[in-house]
Amino acid sequence: MSTPASLLSRLRVPNEQAAWGRFVDLYSPLLFRWANRLEFDPNAAADLVQDVFLTLLQKLPGFAYDPAKSFRSWLRTILLTRWRDRCREHACRTRHETAAARDRPAAAEPPDFLTEDEYRRELVARALELIRDEFRPATWKAFTGHGIEGRTAAEVGAEVGLNANAVYQATFRVVRRVRLELDGLIDLPPLLAPGG
Repeated sequence: MSTPASLLSRLRVPNEQAAWGRFVDLYSPLLFRWANRLEFDPNAAADLVQDVFLTLLQKLPGFAYDPAKSFRSWLRTILLTRWRDRCREHACRTRHETAAARDRPAAAEPPDFLTEDEYRRELVARALELIRDEFRPATWKAFTGHGIEGRTAAEVGAEVGLNANAVYQATFRVVRRVRLELDGLIDLPPLLAPGG
């Protein structure tokens, strides 16, 4: 059985609709949260997120992952650039509409967004939501009991009808799947990287 490609690798393939759908599902909540911090109007926030996705559609196929840099920072830069562009466009239109708008101050600096750790936790939680249906219920219960709640493999195994080794294997399969899904999108320590 061949190892499936990471989501980031699949995004580089032209017309890979399933990968783009997964990327939108994965990142929409995060981008909407960021956009809502910048825009008071929910419709403007939605338009900003749409602009970001259009930019990503152009840029991601050529994106080369650099482990020394943060995908979160790159994504945040794209969002802020599109937001600033929208602010300039709006200010230009307003300037032409009324003389009073000339005195309007420039767009304020945006608030700080998630830290790298918060970003990682949010993205992992969202990825887990999206992959849950790929696993049998017993595998998922073994993973959540042992991998998330931190209970012993023997204790979890007794609850779900698996031996301790099967609980370890179930946890490993789910963790491996999350790592593969997020490879290149979050910074993974070398020992946690896919295949590591």
